[in-house]
Amino acid sequence: MDEELRSLTQRLRQEAGTMASITYERLAATGDLDELAAVLIAPEQPLWARELAAFRLGVAGDRRAFEALVLLLNHRDPQRCASAAYAMARLGDPRTARAAAALATNELRVAYALHPVRLLVELRAPESVPALITTLARRFRPHDPYRRVALACVEGLGVLGDERARPVLNEALVHPELAGAAADALRRLPAQRVPRVPRVPPGRS
Repeated sequence: MDEELRSLTQRLRQEAGTMASITYERLAATGDLDELAAVLIAPEQPLWARELAAFRLGVAGDRRAFEALVLLLNHRDPQRCASAAYAMARLGDPRTARAAAALATNELRVAYALHPVRLLVELRAPESVPALITTLARRFRPHDPYRRVALACVEGLGVLGDERARPVLNEALVHPELAGAAADALRRLPAQRVPRVPRVPPGRS
C-alpha cells in the first residue's frame, strides 16, 4: 500500500471509530468510483468519509473529487491539507494549479498556505512561480508569523529554478530565518549572463 494512503487510512479509521467501522471498511476497500463519488454529494456524511472518498478518487484521477479536495487543501487540520495536496497532485485536473495559487496567495487564509505552496512546487505549473513570489514578498513584513510558509516559498523557488525569482530571493537574504535557504535557492537559478561589450575595430572610436 502507498505510504500516504496507509497513513490516511489509519488516521481515518480512528476517526470513524467502532460505530462506523463497517462503512469505513467498505469505502476503504471498494473499487467502485461511483460509490465513492456518491459520498461527496450525499447529505450528512461525516468528514472522514468525505475525505476518504475524495482522496481515493483523486489518486485514481477522477475529477469528481476536485471540489472536495480544494476544501480539504485549505482545511485547518494540516494532516487533511497534506493528504489533499497528495491527491490533487495526482488528479490531473487542469484547475488544480489555479486553485492552489488562489489559496497560496489568499492573505485571509495564509495560515493554511503551506500545503498549497508545496503543491504548486510539485505541479511546476505556469501559475507556480508567480504565486510563490507573491506569497513570499508578503512575508517580509515586520514580525510576520508565517515563517514556515515563507521558507516553503524560498525552497520551492529554488526547486523551480526560475530566473524571475531572483529579486525576491535576494530580498530574502536579509532575513536571518530565510538567509540560508535563499542562498541555496539562488545557487540553483540559471547563471546570470554578462552583457557582451562590442569590440571596437582598431583605428575607430
